[in-house]
Amino acid sequence: MNHFYQRLVPELFNAWLFLSLWQISFMSSTSAIAIKNATDLWFKQLSRVSAIFDASTDAQLEAEIAPGRNSGYYLLGHLTAVHDAMLPLLRMGDRLYPELEEPFIKNPDRSGLPRPDLATVRNQWATVTATLNKGIAALSFDEWMERHASISPEDFVKEPHRNRFSVLLSRIAHLTEHIGQLLWINK
Repeated sequence: MNHFYQRLVPELFNAWLFLSLWQISFMSSTSAIAIKNATDLWFKQLSRVSAIFDASTDAQLEAEIAPGRNSGYYLLGHLTAVHDAMLPLLRMGDRLYPELEEPFIKNPDRSGLPRPDLATVRNQWATVTATLNKGIAALSFDEWMERHASISPEDFVKEPHRNRFSVLLSRIAHLTEHIGQLLWINK
């Protein structure tokens, strides 16, 4: 009888080890696919927004999208400022244009605050987009699972879902929401 268990235990252990490693491999590859899908969606949605901005004249961007609503110019500045703030949040470097936060994040359109001219904001959009996309494309699976800058290492141990990937997902949702508004620019 003892011989039977001596033979059975290693076989069960080997089976357990195989299934555990297979599950880890499957979960890792599934998670990697999810990250690939999300980054692909990010690049696609960003490309759509850039195409809308590029196809819009200055007059179209300066006009309100609908009466009493934001202008395309404000949305361009807002998205530029939000994406610029992603750089330090994702621990990819400092903001390039911190001066955009007051007029485009903390305050509504037509607040009367000074803001850069439209040509400058168009250039800032292109620079922030290129810088952020380069950083996003360079992150590995493990780096996506690391904490973002707004959570301490101690708190991240308790809340590992507060990672870089969660930031990307929330910003995709934010970007997609504004695509709905931007589609009205040329109407």
